[in-house]
Amino acid sequence: MPADEAIVLAGGFGTRLRGIVDDVPKPLAPVAGRPFLAWLLDRLADSGIRRCILATGYLSDVIEQRIGARWQKMEIAYSVEPEPLGTGGAIRLATRRLQGDAAHVLNGDTWLEYDPAALESAARNAGTPMAIALARVDDVARYGAVDIDQHRITGFREKGEAGPGWINAGCYFLGADALAALPAQDAFSFEQAVLQARTHAGEVAAFTDTAGFIDIGVPEDYARAQRQFAGRR
Repeated sequence: MPADEAIVLAGGFGTRLRGIVDDVPKPLAPVAGRPFLAWLLDRLADSGIRRCILATGYLSDVIEQRIGARWQKMEIAYSVEPEPLGTGGAIRLATRRLQGDAAHVLNGDTWLEYDPAALESAARNAGTPMAIALARVDDVARYGAVDIDQHRITGFREKGEAGPGWINAGCYFLGADALAALPAQDAFSFEQAVLQARTHAGEVAAFTDTAGFIDIGVPEDYARAQRQFAGRR
């Protein structure tokens, strides 16, 4: 059975949206008349995710009041950071709420269209403990590029290089081995402490069957999201 649990990282402060969205946590920023997180949870529920753990921190009570314990047919659980723990610390804390031994992990402020089951299959087919859903963008300068070879990620390049390419969209599948090997510390960066080492060892599959990337944490992308989602329900 494919993994049917997801962890959504929803604890950010939203500093880049200050002055545009000030009264709610960033995942609840209104997009086309609904909280952005509502669109994201719709997509997870529609793609077969049975249970979602929201990893919250800043204004966690506001998110819990707005989202509740169920979304469509999907169970919602909460993992609340007592203090900022970094992406890795937030994931590790949230894994305590998992019922299974594998999970999809997503950023609560980015949009990427892909099939979670296909992302998991990419890891299985490559024989790796984890996989990343990558986004194709016209200019990698803002994000840093990802290098791929034979369906595996071979490296991450620093921000600043220009031109089209693949980027890390913050959407992962973590199998049992990847979850079990998370560093035994409270606060750490998932990107630095886990991704770099796993990539160096050839243990991260690349998944490129994706579309529609938006990072609403950036004002110009937030404005683009309003237009892109306006025609949806």
